[in-house]
Amino acid sequence: MTAMDYTLICQVLTGACGLFCLIQLMYLFCVYAKMYRASRMQAQTETVPDNCPPLSVIIVTKDSGQLLKENLPSILTQDYPTYEVIVVNDQSAGEDEEILKLLENDYPNLYHTFIPQTARYVSRKKLGIAMGIKASRYDWIVVTEPTCKPVSDQWLKHLAVHFQEGTDIVLGYCGYTGGKGLFGKRVKADNLFQAMRYLGAALNRHPYMGIGQNLAYRKNMYNGHKGFADQLTLQRGDDDLFINALADSGNTAVALHPDSFMEQKVPPFKRIWFEDKVNRLVTGKFYHGAARFMNGLETWTCALFHLCTLIGLIMSIRYYEWMYTGIIAILWLLRFVLTMNNFRKTAKATGEKSCCFFLLFDWCRPLWALQIKIHYWCRTKADFLRK
Repeated sequence: MTAMDYTLICQVLTGACGLFCLIQLMYLFCVYAKMYRASRMQAQTETVPDNCPPLSVIIVTKDSGQLLKENLPSILTQDYPTYEVIVVNDQSAGEDEEILKLLENDYPNLYHTFIPQTARYVSRKKLGIAMGIKASRYDWIVVTEPTCKPVSDQWLKHLAVHFQEGTDIVLGYCGYTGGKGLFGKRVKADNLFQAMRYLGAALNRHPYMGIGQNLAYRKNMYNGHKGFADQLTLQRGDDDLFINALADSGNTAVALHPDSFMEQKVPPFKRIWFEDKVNRLVTGKFYHGAARFMNGLETWTCALFHLCTLIGLIMSIRYYEWMYTGIIAILWLLRFVLTMNNFRKTAKATGEKSCCFFLLFDWCRPLWALQIKIHYWCRTKADFLRK
């Protein structure tokens, strides 16, 4: 190859770096930066109304006795005028029933029921939420899980701030605590990044999912949609698919005041978290709209940007094309500074302390996304062969 050929290759690589950098910065400013801005604004200006509407908190539990003992009291002692907590027991083999009976003696706003063993061929999680909603007395439903606890006794009030006329859905944030080593940091960084993605999209008036750890919606909206009738046989989707089907640019709000957050411990085993990621991928294929495409575009342009940057630097240095070396380095540095600054600010706003890990996370997340996809494809093929 001639020197002109090497120059042309460097030009193409530099142009590709510029294009992918531009796409990445568009996502950064239009989606990912919105979570920090909204959190800061709500922390500074949000005031709790005097007339908070009554609400019902729904929790579905299965073999979570110790978690109920640790987390449920902080939900039952919220500084909120009128609310009830309904726990639906999914035929637990452990001590859930005994713990719930003991707690009911101390907390008059706690009620519990159970899912009958005869219920089959449907998602028991969705059935449990449906039973809790049917038993509830109030129009606003707040859904969470036994693994979660509020960071403040003002949690419900800061969700209720957004219970305005025209709002049917309120999305909240749930972070992780504890966890040691690389796995714990990965879980926290991935959780924060995914929150920046779906909460940023909602703040940008394009909501496409929510999480069942911190989510509120109106009962009449749920009833009008006939609950989970169109997805009852799917084991997942009680949060993301349900919100994907009903959320729009006008009926969805996002609660990001620091007191509105929930928290849960990092899973004790990587397998638990990994299966949850695969299950999210399974339900993601049923999303309406362009969310799957837009998320995929961001992930793979991130991978291509890093790849083109690495190859471009090697080629331009190897063949003394210093102008292209400088341009590529400036593009990489520009994206790095802006992205890491946003990660740092958002981590601080949400109380996360793993911002130093985000550099490695940013480099590895396309590979980790590919790893989860491969696992999903293998599991899908294995299910097909079993049939």
